[in-house]
Amino acid sequence: MISIGIVGCGTIGSAIAAAISAGRIPATLSGLTSRTPSRAEALARSLSLSPPVLDLQELIGVSDLVAEAASIAAVAEIVPACLEAGKDVFVISVAGLLDHEDWERRAETQGTRIIVPSGAIAGLDGVRAAAVGRVESVLLITRRPPEALSGAPYVVERGIELHRLTRETLIFEGSAREACRGFPRHVNVPAAVSLAGVGLDRTRVRVLAVPGFRFNQHQIEVQGEFGRMRVEIENTPSSTNPRTGLLSIFSAIATLGEYAQSRARRA
Repeated sequence: MISIGIVGCGTIGSAIAAAISAGRIPATLSGLTSRTPSRAEALARSLSLSPPVLDLQELIGVSDLVAEAASIAAVAEIVPACLEAGKDVFVISVAGLLDHEDWERRAETQGTRIIVPSGAIAGLDGVRAAAVGRVESVLLITRRPPEALSGAPYVVERGIELHRLTRETLIFEGSAREACRGFPRHVNVPAAVSLAGVGLDRTRVRVLAVPGFRFNQHQIEVQGEFGRMRVEIENTPSSTNPRTGLLSIFSAIATLGEYAQSRARRA
């Protein structure tokens, strides 16, 4: 079996580690890395495999693939380090790949892979296909409970009092690039849609806060010469982190499982 090392021991990193430990991902867990070592140590103790807690370079050295489950900022360190070592890398913080087309070119040249999950949405294959032809518009509409948007720079800078909202309220409308800056903890969906389609500046985003809403809802609307496409997902938030939907967790596990199985078939 291949070996997978995990960087980041939050909601998704912990779920990936548990899935490997339970055999849902056919791989060995080579180690854990976290900017908070105590969190990594606590996760390691909770697993039957008891993986070692390593620094990044050590983790890369003992892993066939490194799974990033940390942050956008961490991607800037993890991906180049994995490419330098000739290792595959799995990136959950997709927005960290924006404006780094050179990484993908380098990976392709040296025969390594940068793998991304579909995350909290479906339909990216359709967006990617539509972008082959003329695309007139791509619109992403996101609805979230107010508490899931708390602390976002856009909300804080404008003094938006989310706790006072009593009905569905449009919080933001602009380009995907602006959405990534204003909502850095929620950028994976606009980033993934932008990468699959027409880019950050042509992808439009609306963010709505919905009091009492139980889901993170995403609607993608694309119009072009192919016709019109509309995809809608209602994603149940994780009980441990309302900013992370369960589909994001399941997508990471499914993608890594498929990767591990594919590597095993080629071995």
